[in-house]
Amino acid sequence: MQNHYLRVVALAAVCLVSSGVTAPAADHLLSGTVASAAGEKLGGVTVSAKAHGSTITTSVYTDEQGGYYFPPLPAGTYTVWAQALAFELAKGEVDLTAARRADLTLKAMTDVERQVRQLPGEMLMAALPEDSAADARIKRVFRNACTGCHTPSYVLQFRFDEDGWSKIIDLMKVVPNTGVLPANPKPNAIIDFHQKELAAYLARARGPGESSLKITPRPRPSGEAARVVWTLYDVPMVPEAGIGTTYQTNDGTDWSLGTASKLGLITHDGGMDFDGNLWFTSNNPNRQVTVGRVDGKTGAVKFLKVNRNDGLAANAHGLVRDQQGMFWFDVNPGRRSLGRLDPKAEKIDVYMTPPNMSPLGGAVTVDVDGKGKVWASAPDGAVRFDPETERFTDFKSLSYKTARGTGMTYGAAGDRDGNGWWTQMAFDTVGKGDMASGKTIEVKLPAVQAELDRITPEARALYDKFEDLSFNSPFPWQQGPRRMGTDKNADVLWVGNSWGGSLTRIDTKTLETTIVPLPDPVAMQPYHLVVDKNHNVWGNLWTNDQILKYDPSSSRWTVFELPVRGTEIRHIALDERHGTTQVILPVYRTNQMGVMRLRSEADLAALKAQAAR
Repeated sequence: MQNHYLRVVALAAVCLVSSGVTAPAADHLLSGTVASAAGEKLGGVTVSAKAHGSTITTSVYTDEQGGYYFPPLPAGTYTVWAQALAFELAKGEVDLTAARRADLTLKAMTDVERQVRQLPGEMLMAALPEDSAADARIKRVFRNACTGCHTPSYVLQFRFDEDGWSKIIDLMKVVPNTGVLPANPKPNAIIDFHQKELAAYLARARGPGESSLKITPRPRPSGEAARVVWTLYDVPMVPEAGIGTTYQTNDGTDWSLGTASKLGLITHDGGMDFDGNLWFTSNNPNRQVTVGRVDGKTGAVKFLKVNRNDGLAANAHGLVRDQQGMFWFDVNPGRRSLGRLDPKAEKIDVYMTPPNMSPLGGAVTVDVDGKGKVWASAPDGAVRFDPETERFTDFKSLSYKTARGTGMTYGAAGDRDGNGWWTQMAFDTVGKGDMASGKTIEVKLPAVQAELDRITPEARALYDKFEDLSFNSPFPWQQGPRRMGTDKNADVLWVGNSWGGSLTRIDTKTLETTIVPLPDPVAMQPYHLVVDKNHNVWGNLWTNDQILKYDPSSSRWTVFELPVRGTEIRHIALDERHGTTQVILPVYRTNQMGVMRLRSEADLAALKAQAAR
């Protein structure tokens, strides 16, 4: 055993009471209808309820007849609200000990700017003009180069003239992914080259004059997507941010407030333990929290801290639950390492790679393969950890630091045969760590040909000599493989192509590769994928307020809406232990942990029958 590489870290546990509601003996049904001011019953409307003094919000959607049906809720007084795009939020109060029905009326929204702020990122992206070849080219530059770290809804909720947009670009082209401006910043050459054209394009869309945006209404949720139940748990913000409030003031529940700032956020990646509690990692510098726990029943939050070498809490990233119920994640006490969390004991062990091996690094993703071994991203490849022997094995990328840029690892995954996989987002490559041979195999993804064909000779001259290729400085034609997941019941790896607006399917044995376009490849950008026991692929669309499910057997997509706006989700996990699929999401910008539960038609019919009695 490599005990000299094993460091056990004692925890400082800080309990923060989130005054969640504890259910009394009897729960109650809440139902009602939502209609327009003209009396039209509205389907697919988001309806939310939150008990007074609680940090837990439950949300459902209306059916085709405008009816909504919550699962049983604890007795108490609730604020209930409904909203849909182009309508004002409608709000009411209901005491479930005396009443069990709340009918709501939505009034049309007449303020155009508030309508724009309501829009999720993908609708704003889709609304940007692309009728001419020039507009299509610059739209792609904006999409790839200007939304690498945030949803387009955050940028496009503001209006500036051309000079104002140019000043914004002056800043953004030198601010790195860390958000810390270096002493002698080097401008991003792609943004710098396109700055004048980009500023003019944005001023036409979001400037003081008539807007070039072409907003196309979209259908509200229906069918399976309208039967789900969302539970969102508020998480306290980092006190050091100086916000002055315990929770996010713009928590996404009023869509017309737009997309919130990221200042003070905690949640990044997350999952559910065997007792139904939620756990998350925190990647923001702070003094209290490395990982956090949300009680699934009460909403109470507890922070667990691993000390960093400078006295702060160690940053954490990535999170996955193994078959024994342990969580594995990336943690940085001074050298990025692998953390193991025992959720019952609330104890964290930290395992460091040997000094002659790369530490964890890149945008670390952690996964457990079919043999129970843990895989994690390293800057120049991936590492494998054997929990039984406590030994690390590493695999290197075939290309890492090159004349064109650095191919730092983004996502990592393990397949059912015990092999590891990782993405180099900047290079459009997927690496395989083959355990049988001990060698690295590389899969190169094809370019997005339509974007390659649009490039002007002047731009191509720049791209041909570009030397700063990274996952935040992509070419317009790149796929951008990000986080991925393997099917543990088949020989298939699924990769989310953030720039390509597609999924990549790779046969883990033959390496046969297929690109599967998303329903809207321009507006939809996948981030992280997981696969359920029925081979369905689940992914979060991080620039959207949506998650999606893809059924490979029927090539069918189902898109699920989140009940809040400006979410910017970066991680997705599943729990299928009790016959019901639960999707676990850290809701990033609104600083919440979310669970989406699927309901069948029979489940909803039973609730309707109870409500009618």
